[in-house]
Order: sequence, then structure tokens, then C-alpha cells
Amino acid sequence: MPLDATIARVTARIEARSEQMRATYLDRMRRAADEGPRRAHLTCGNQAHAYAAMSEDKNALAGGRAPNLGIVTAYNDMLSAHQPFETYPQVIREAARAAGGTAQVAGGVPAMCDGVTQGQVGMELSLFSRDVIALAAGVALSHNVFDAAVYLGVCDKIVPGLVIAAATFGYIPGLFIPAGPMTSGLPNDQKAKVRQQFAAGEVGRDKLMEAEMASYHGAGTCTFYGTANSNQMLMEFMGLHLPGTSFVNPGTPLRDALTSEAAKHALSITALGNAYRPVCDILDAKAFVNGIVGLMATGGSTNLVLHLPAMARAAGIALELEDFDEISSATPLMAKVYPNGLADVNHFHAAGGLQYMIGSLLDAGLLHDDVKTVAGDGLSLYTREPVLTGGEITYRDGPRDSQNDKILRPARDPFQSSGGLKQLHGNLGHGMIKVSAVAPERHVIEAPARVFQDQDSVKAAFKAGEFTSDTVVVVRFQGPKSNGMPELHGLVPTLAVLQDRGLKVALVTDGRMSGASGKVPAAIHVSPEAANGGPLARLRDGDIVRVDAVNGTLETLAPDFADREPVQADLSNNGHGVGRELFEAFRQNVGLASNGAAVVV
Repeated sequence: MPLDATIARVTARIEARSEQMRATYLDRMRRAADEGPRRAHLTCGNQAHAYAAMSEDKNALAGGRAPNLGIVTAYNDMLSAHQPFETYPQVIREAARAAGGTAQVAGGVPAMCDGVTQGQVGMELSLFSRDVIALAAGVALSHNVFDAAVYLGVCDKIVPGLVIAAATFGYIPGLFIPAGPMTSGLPNDQKAKVRQQFAAGEVGRDKLMEAEMASYHGAGTCTFYGTANSNQMLMEFMGLHLPGTSFVNPGTPLRDALTSEAAKHALSITALGNAYRPVCDILDAKAFVNGIVGLMATGGSTNLVLHLPAMARAAGIALELEDFDEISSATPLMAKVYPNGLADVNHFHAAGGLQYMIGSLLDAGLLHDDVKTVAGDGLSLYTREPVLTGGEITYRDGPRDSQNDKILRPARDPFQSSGGLKQLHGNLGHGMIKVSAVAPERHVIEAPARVFQDQDSVKAAFKAGEFTSDTVVVVRFQGPKSNGMPELHGLVPTLAVLQDRGLKVALVTDGRMSGASGKVPAAIHVSPEAANGGPLARLRDGDIVRVDAVNGTLETLAPDFADREPVQADLSNNGHGVGRELFEAFRQNVGLASNGAAVVV
């Protein structure tokens, strides 16, 4: 099937825009690779320190003839998705020995849970943790004794931070190993209903806690299609996982075998063998376009619109919001997974999952097949699914038909003709909106603004009964420079209650939401942010604001708007408490949200 014209045009534009930056990056990677295996440049004393605690692997490491695998782990047991990683290093070491190599834990990276910090002060460190993770992984790999790396991470900022590091060390192979989703618990729509009932005062905290614990109930990724599961999709569409590994549940024989297989495979693609496959050759413009197509086709998290440009820049690729917009316009929405539907990721996987989607999108000419992946050449390798045969991983063709067309549909007969992501331009700035789960009659909202400086003030106004008519809720000074750009997902139950009461409501913010934002129209990531004197700092209560996802505009109709002085907010309280003191340099040096809100790239 010929490549879709829009996908081809956007890819060519990205390649042209990135030409010089990409050439510089690849030149650096080639020169680093030409130096040969990392350990060859260490003194005997250097190596003795590196191998001192490796007991039975010491001789193999000192001999330097076998490949050595570096493990970068985001294990902790605060994140259900990362708790299974506790046992992975031993599994990987044993698999490496069986394959004639060695493996060492190179280092750990922090991994915070947005579910724990939602609506809390700690969320103000969340986005910046991506850059900290990249830095920490860089420190881990700087020991320079590894011929390849495996990255153990799943959730929100962790995978993007690890990808930034993997691209930075792109002269060695890198393979991402997931842990899989928890088994299905309380359905996500029932959980959301209880949250709204609690927000409206209809049920008490005991019922809310009961629902939350029944939903988040075991090891593995949360089962709604938020940022964590969007990350896992991305790693397959971009060729950094082994095929079919994203949504296999933890603690199963197949999951354990996939971990061992990933370790063995990583050792097989180092420069010491004949199948050298460094990360720098995988992370090209086509890989990032494939990732964006996957994001749109699955209705994935808006957080990836922040993360993908930062990840790409680490690999010498320049992405812009216009690329997301145009790819979205050409990509059909093929999946209905909560919050876009009632199914969870386990149901999605059973219906055919990523293997079916990739095959259908390739058939429709919407993905680049001519890419390099950790598995080999061609994205079509990712239409295969792993099975356990005699204790070993083998691959068979994945499903060619959806097993449930209420969850998963073919690219030529989708739920919607586009991915539902639009960039917004206007006199209020440059942002984006996701409407794949928003009812069509709510794609354009025009109403008076209520302007707030934080999300708690919105909730207080709601409890005081102040929202009685159509309203555009503006929450400003929530960008990365202001306070680290915390998710405002805690506003969703409140705004959904207003919407269910028959009001037309929308959110406009220089902050961010999440992959679970759902049915409320939200213009997010508005840039430049209010703390940089952006247009939102000139809005006043009562100004008529129009959020138009059809025409891609975000504007106020206030006649004197351009002549107003921007409001200056007192942000002094954002600089201390719960570790915020440590991140002042990040707040001062962070880039624009439209470019990924990054510090280190």
C-alpha cells in the first residue's frame, strides 16, 4: 500500500526541519561507536572497581570477550506498574549468562506516581522528574562498561526520560522491557461515576475509597488508557519493545519468558556481533511519525504531546505541534478504551490489541514499514504476537480481524475519521485540545470566563454554587515556569458534574491534563504561559472566550484585550516545600510547553 500523502508530507517536513540537527547527532553517535566496545578504554583499575561485586561473572567481565548488558531500572513499590521490576535484574542476569554474556544493574532512576500526587503539591515535581530520570540514567551509563542497555520503566514521565537517555547513549543498543497491566478490577466508568458522586456530595469518602481500591488493586499498570499505557503503545510503534510485549499481565509465564528473551536479544545486537543495531538508527523521523500515528489511532494521552518533542530532540529530530495536528487529521481513531470507551487495556489486548492495529494501519498506508527496530528491519515484525512454546518464546501472525468491534475497529472503518487532536491558535496563545472523547456538540464552546490562579479555587467556587451558567474555566499560572506544570486532572469530576447539569463548560489552561481527561473540552499547554507574560495573564472574569476545536482557534472577544497589562502573580509559595526548593533551576530554565517543556534537551 502506498504511503498516505499526509503522512509522507509531514515526515518529509520533519526531516527537512531536522536535517542539520540530525546530521550533528548522527555524527556524534558514529564517532562514539567507532571507538569500539566501551570497556576496551578502561584501565585495569577502572575495571576492577566495576566488577568487584560480580562474583561468578568476574572472569567473563574482565575477559572482555562477552557482551555486558547495563540495566537501568525504575523499580519501586510505590508504583504498581513498577513493582514487578523488583525481580527483573536477577532474571536478566541469568538470561545473560545463559546467552554467554553478563548483565549489571547500572543504576536506578526515580519514578513518581501521578496517581499518588494528583492534586497534591508533589505533582509540581512530576513533569520535571522526566528530566531528572534522563539525567540519572545518564549517570548510570556513564561508567562506560556496557555494550547494550535495557530500560525498565512503564509510567508517565519515566519512559520519556529513559528514551531521552537512550537517545543520548544512542551508539549502543537499547531495549525497553515493560511489566504489563494489572488484571481488570472495578470498571473505570463505575470508578468515574463514584468520583463524580463524591464531587457532588452524593456519597461519602468511604464509598470513594472503596471504589478506588477496587479499581487500583494489584501489581501492574493502571488499566485505563492514560499516559502509562500510551507509553507502552509508543514503544511498540517506535520499535523499542520486542513485538507484542506491552500488555501481557505481570506474574504470568509469558511475561517472565519475555523478560528473559529481551535480555538475550539485547546481547545479540551489540557491536561485538554481526547484528549491531544502535538506538540512534532506530529513533529517526519515521519512528517518531509512527509513534504519533499510534497515539492518534489509539486515542492516547495528551501528555505525549509534551514528551515526544523532548524525546525527539534528544535524537536530533525537531517536532512541532503542527505535525501532531496534521497526523491526527489523517489518522483514524480505531480504539475505544477508557476514557474514550468502556473497555480497559486488557479488553483492548484481547480484542486484537497493538498487533491488529499495526497491521491495519500498515495496510492503510498510514505507517512507515521501512524502519529499523530492535526486532529487525520493518515495522511489519510488530504484527506478530509472542507465544510460549516448550518454555521458549516463538512468534506467530497476530490477528487480522478485530475480536470485538465495539473496542477495536479497522483503519478503513474506524470509530472516527481522525485522531481528535487539534492545535489551537489565537489571541490567547498556542495550545492544543483532544476531542476524541468529547461529544461533537461540545467541540465549540463560547462563554464568559471565570479566571482562577489554581485548581483548589475552582473546586471552592464549585462547592459555593458559583457555577450556574455556561462558563469557560481559565486556570492560569500552571505552566512549567510557574509551578512545574502539574496535571489538573482533579478538576475533571467537578467540570463533568457541571456538564451533566446541562451547562456548556470548557477548561483553558497553561497547565496540562492527562490521558484520562475524558469528555470535558480542555484547551491545554497554552503557550507562552502566564508566568512569561502570556496572553492568559491579561484575561478577566466575564471576558467572552471561544474554544473552537473545529477551526483550531482559541481566542477572547474582549475588545480591549491587546491593550491590557498582564497580571503578575505571587508565585513565591511555589518555591518551597515537598522538595520544590531543589527545582528552582528547572523552573527558571524550562523551555516552552509547545516545545516539550524540557530542561535538559
